[in-house]
Amino acid sequence: MTSWTPELQGRGGPLYRAIADALAEDIDAGRLVPGNRLPTHRELAERVGVTVGTVTRAYAEAEKRGLVRGEVGRGTYVRGPEAPAAMPSPVEVADDESPVELGVNAPATPEGDPASQALRRSLEELGRSARLSELLAYQPAAGTTAHRVAGAQWASRFGLRVKPEQVVVCAGGQHAMEVALAALTKPGETLVTEALTYPGIKVLARRFQLRLQGVAMDAEGLVPESFEAVCRGGPVRLLYTQPTCHNPTGAVQSEERRERIAEVARKYGVLVLEDDSYGLLPERRPPPLATFLPEASYFIAGVSKLLTPGLRIGYLVAPARARGERLAEEVGLASLMTTPLMAEVLARWVEDGTADALVVRQRQEVGERLELARTVLGTWVRREASVPLYHLWLGLPEGRRSEELTAQARRNGVSVTSADLFTTGPGPVPAAVRVCIGAPRTRAQLERGLRRLREVLEAGPEPLAAII
Repeated sequence: MTSWTPELQGRGGPLYRAIADALAEDIDAGRLVPGNRLPTHRELAERVGVTVGTVTRAYAEAEKRGLVRGEVGRGTYVRGPEAPAAMPSPVEVADDESPVELGVNAPATPEGDPASQALRRSLEELGRSARLSELLAYQPAAGTTAHRVAGAQWASRFGLRVKPEQVVVCAGGQHAMEVALAALTKPGETLVTEALTYPGIKVLARRFQLRLQGVAMDAEGLVPESFEAVCRGGPVRLLYTQPTCHNPTGAVQSEERRERIAEVARKYGVLVLEDDSYGLLPERRPPPLATFLPEASYFIAGVSKLLTPGLRIGYLVAPARARGERLAEEVGLASLMTTPLMAEVLARWVEDGTADALVVRQRQEVGERLELARTVLGTWVRREASVPLYHLWLGLPEGRRSEELTAQARRNGVSVTSADLFTTGPGPVPAAVRVCIGAPRTRAQLERGLRRLREVLEAGPEPLAAII
């Protein structure tokens, strides 16, 4: 066990956070190395002159940042240089005996679907276009003027009125999130999300060494009073939120709720990154949160979850005064530019109405697949969102843990997602698993996976011998 004592002199804010900050600095400086065992909670409390509860909170904060790991009965250890937590990766389907992917949240892309047909037409047109060679050359990091115009037009579908110079063309929504965090945050700053949130932001928070703080939720999503309480506790740099069709709960914030959140963000000088990946699935929706905080809101106008994920295009919209130069710089540093060929395809779809038609088709497909899932899973369905989404939640019997069920399902040829993947706190992890209905290419594959999952649920937990 190391004799580590944190240097707290000159540090402001809560004591538990100051201890975690000192720990981070000593790890960065090499004074603590991977594998070092830290003092026990009681021992460190006596050294520093604080309560055991304060040390417990400090170690929990350090674990949340990925600095340490706690081992029951052994103590708390400095983590090694581990890879960041990975996003769920879809399984490859080769035949009817292959695992069925119900763990990755994706729009339905069956063979022969309208998106495939539209892409075929667009590529044939581009093959005859005089602009083809231009699309194979280097372009501005933010995207061409025509592609940024298309981005502004697409943002208008969500209820935003923006100028093309505010738009940066990115390689999908995940890339837009990464660009925004790189441009707007510094290591050690606080990033606030809902208590249950999209796993991709958790991966990026760890990569950028941000303090990730979950905020309480209710049926509408993020609770403004909880958000304000966090802001009062110390400086918050950025709020990442999904006000419409929240992933994973499906919650939709009312217009009044959005106004209140905007008021809190403005009062405490918090920037907002609004992710509207699913926002066009409901036919009616409140105005974007960005309309209530235009001076400090960055908006991701989703594409992948509404049209097709293979294009890998997303639009990141900056506030009018900020424009997009800093965001474009981050795109340029990482990849020079986003693929112009795919940006051109999407621009044509936005212009000629193909994109709007694909959204309507997705709504229909989602509804039909949800009905199939309800029929097969029956009373196992715990809760559905009030809007159409690509997933639903299954509640588990008392005493059955979600991570155990996901492992058991995987051994039986179906992939689902445990609730703990989405948790940032506060509050306990729900005893539930998420079932995604869009990834299977055919209805037959979806039904096969759902029936396998129901068999696992009805069979009960596997005996320990089988798990080993």
